[in-house]
Amino acid sequence: MSLFAQPEPEDHAAGPVPLAERMRPRTLDESVGQEGLLGPGKPLRVQIERDEMGSMILWGPPGCGKTTLARLIARQTHSEFVAFSAVLSGIREIKDVMTAAERARRGGKRTIVFIDEVHRFNKAQQDAFLPHVEAGNITFIGATTENPSFEVIAPLLSRTRVYALEALSTEQIGGLLRRALGDSERGLGNEKLALAEGVVERIAIFANGDARAAYNTLEAMARAAAPDAEGRRAITEELLSQTLQRKFLQYDKSGEEHFNLISALHKSVRNSDADASLYWLARMLESGEDPLYIARRLVRMASEDIGLADPAALGITVAAMQAADFVGVPEGNLALAEAAVYLALAPKSNALYTGYGQVQSDIAETVSEPVPLHLRNAVTGLMKHQGYGRGYQYAHNDAEKITDMSCLPESLSGRQYYLPTDQGLEQRLRARMEEIRQIRARRKSEKS
Repeated sequence: MSLFAQPEPEDHAAGPVPLAERMRPRTLDESVGQEGLLGPGKPLRVQIERDEMGSMILWGPPGCGKTTLARLIARQTHSEFVAFSAVLSGIREIKDVMTAAERARRGGKRTIVFIDEVHRFNKAQQDAFLPHVEAGNITFIGATTENPSFEVIAPLLSRTRVYALEALSTEQIGGLLRRALGDSERGLGNEKLALAEGVVERIAIFANGDARAAYNTLEAMARAAAPDAEGRRAITEELLSQTLQRKFLQYDKSGEEHFNLISALHKSVRNSDADASLYWLARMLESGEDPLYIARRLVRMASEDIGLADPAALGITVAAMQAADFVGVPEGNLALAEAAVYLALAPKSNALYTGYGQVQSDIAETVSEPVPLHLRNAVTGLMKHQGYGRGYQYAHNDAEKITDMSCLPESLSGRQYYLPTDQGLEQRLRARMEEIRQIRARRKSEKS
């Protein structure tokens, strides 16, 4: 389908086309945001203006202008524009379009194939584009909200250039909304809207960088506002609150933002930043994250980053997990918040984490020696005859409850894995370990 076969914006105004679609920029100069890519003299803009475009992947959050940019490129380069949806298109549709694109190329016409949500295409679907990108039959433009490194197959990545787009700022979205309010041709300039002070700013803030969400909110308010006797529609704070309901938070439970936010929470806890910990926890919960997923991660933090510096941390996180599961949302969120703040303020130690890692390394890199005979139980006469349990020293029979018996395999004898820090309870544990070491050294000296 040709880009220029589509109705022009002025025809849209009278139809049921959404405001966000009607207000799409028609030129690069009309576009807002992405100055690092599309500003005057920037490489991507220069390539577009010189008609020297190659295949690319546009990576960015919702509503930042990925589809708009693809259409602008097609318009600027006078190319056929074919849009695919990963949800609706299969291998057959791809092959049909590729055949038509090859014929168009022979006739001197270039085709831009735009793949929205390319991360939803499976490997076979992505593979279907490769020979046509390689042969130059099409210019491939994929759009994704997910990190292409994980979601796009390597052969396709190697044949494209990835451009990272940024979410629009609150000021930029406010400017777009004001443009729509004043545009009588494509926007709402003929609607006689009277907006209360600060409404545009609040819509922009709540859109959270998503221009499409901002346009949709403004349009919904315009439709919901009842006209007065003179036809004016008042957009009040009360109407705004009813329309918004809640903030548009960018989040995908299985996507990169999911991992970005949990990483921010974990690192804030580790850095003893209670305020940041509370913020990132709330960001995840308010975005709809499963509270039990967060609870499991808090339990992990209690063992990994606090450990025996404050053993109570583990119990608190387990209790928070049980409370969140028992009470449910939203009341249970406070139990998770309590645990997160406690973890952030607790003394920190990764001694257990690093010690366990060293044990794993030794297990992987050394021979699995048999358990020393003196540590085995002689449950039969034959076992006793073979030496099971011989030389075992029962610690409770010793006045100090400590013996000089080695409990590690012979090749690892004397190895230290757990090295307590000076934080919290571990300071006392470190002193106790040193005391035990000295007692054992004395016992060995006395025997010799």
